[in-house]
Amino acid sequence: MSRIVPSSILTALSQPEVQPFYAVEFSFDSGTIRFWTGYGDRTIEGNSYLGTGNLLSLNGMEEAADMSAKSSTISMSGIPAGLVSLALQEPYQNRPCRILFGVSNSTDIVESFSGFMDKMTIEDRGDSATISLVIESKWVKLDRVNARRYTSESQKSRYAGDTFFDYVSDLQDKEILWGRTSA
Repeated sequence: MSRIVPSSILTALSQPEVQPFYAVEFSFDSGTIRFWTGYGDRTIEGNSYLGTGNLLSLNGMEEAADMSAKSSTISMSGIPAGLVSLALQEPYQNRPCRILFGVSNSTDIVESFSGFMDKMTIEDRGDSATISLVIESKWVKLDRVNARRYTSESQKSRYAGDTFFDYVSDLQDKEILWGRTSA
């Protein structure tokens, strides 16, 4: 998605009255869940987003010029106690998440943040709960150590029957004559 703000949003933002909104898309194994910060349902990019009003809040969306990994926190309050167990059962770590920005009188949107779900905290108050989810930037992958090794065993664990790395050990101490004839 383009990071350039469409002219329709710029025009709407210059008006005396502006109704901005955020939309959030969580991709889980069981399916994608979409919310937005308004009321009722809203169609964005052909997908239906469920309105949460002021029960959905977003914090910490920022970018850095040095391409460092940033994070954002999405909180949803007023969750019925019965849905908390569902939130605990669904695998969420390293699943994609997108945060979109738009204005009510424009169909254009801008992706303001995207990354991967990382840490979930739940504050249970008996009859309702607040779920907070930290979204790590896509740049966080650059900070992770790659556990992949370029050995025959590692290659075969991923692609059974692949013999590409079987010949690497033979090349280790081999003398290769390059640009001259053998003596």
